[in-house]
Amino acid sequence: MREVEIGPVTIGGHRPLVLIAGPCVIESEEHALQLARSLKAAADAAGVPYIFKASYDKANRTSLDSFRGPGLERGLQVLERVKRELRVPILTDVHEPGHAEPAARVADVLQIPAFLSRQTDLIVAAARTGRAVNIKKGQFLAPLDMKHAIRKVTDSGNPRVLLTERGFSFGYNNLVVDMRSIPMMQGLGCPVVFDVTHSLQLPGGGNGVTAGLAEYIEPLACAGVAAGADGLFMEVHEEPARAKSDAQNALPLDRLGPMLARLTRIAAAVRETPWQEP
Repeated sequence: MREVEIGPVTIGGHRPLVLIAGPCVIESEEHALQLARSLKAAADAAGVPYIFKASYDKANRTSLDSFRGPGLERGLQVLERVKRELRVPILTDVHEPGHAEPAARVADVLQIPAFLSRQTDLIVAAARTGRAVNIKKGQFLAPLDMKHAIRKVTDSGNPRVLLTERGFSFGYNNLVVDMRSIPMMQGLGCPVVFDVTHSLQLPGGGNGVTAGLAEYIEPLACAGVAAGADGLFMEVHEEPARAKSDAQNALPLDRLGPMLARLTRIAAAVRETPWQEP
């Protein structure tokens, strides 16, 4: 499996577990900065490499009335300040090909949302910026189908690809994670991140908003790390009930430190004795 360098962070191979965490959407400049400081402090205390994530525009909200964020220009200004003051890499998602180049001036990783994981023009635009590209596996795709998305990036001249598992559609308003998908996608040659909080969504299950099952974040995160995930993606908020997006599946900030301590022990055990196919 190739390793991918993202600023001072390297993900893949048998490198330490990487944390990608932040609010679902930028709520305000001060909130993003304060939360990023707390997240970085928790990651540093656990010895975990850290990447800050937040969206400047949530273009795939359930309802027309849902909060989407500050937009491209203002959102990138916020992310640039977080990056400059805290010296952490930045991940943000892009929904339109025209957003890739401006977002790449700030973000170290351009993320392709799961619903857009087959959108060729968007993937190619992100790839051509030279930034690392994180493609979330569509809830409608089998793990090995992601080989086609990978080729769209690599054939555009960019070898820096990550894949993210975030659950499969399973019946009405529910997602299920098949942990086999993590080693399956790693077999395609890319580091694999496990998006634990989005995997606990109940899409459309909240009468106009996305509901979620945040009480299962820790056991699912432990399972993903035990399955060999190279990184964990989590939405974290100091007061999830007041979060402006994905409130029902965000991890409370005060639970992050103890959980990272547990996850790093699991990751160390997994990396010490890597599984070999019979």
